[in-house]
Amino acid sequence: MEDVFIALIVVPMIFIGLPWVILHYVTKWKTAPTITADDEVLLEELYNLARRLDERMDTVERLVASDDPAFTPARRLIADQEKDNQQLRELEALIAEKKGIRS
Repeated sequence: MEDVFIALIVVPMIFIGLPWVILHYVTKWKTAPTITADDEVLLEELYNLARRLDERMDTVERLVASDDPAFTPARRLIADQEKDNQQLRELEALIAEKKGIRS
């Protein structure tokens, strides 16, 4: 009796429940919003702004260090690490490629 009861529960779960869950999440994934052209432009502007601000921060730190030899800059991301620079080069190449395609 228990085997029949278990079979009546497990079989519908496998053949109805599992495909329903999979198809539900596939549909959610396909209807999820993607990045728009406006979003790409905004991200590019934010990236350029962050890069300019980082350059300004380096300049300010250099000026303060020249005035005060005891000054030590705050610990932040180091722009001269090769692994970071490689990622930035890849990002800049993608941006340049996108601009080349759109032009």
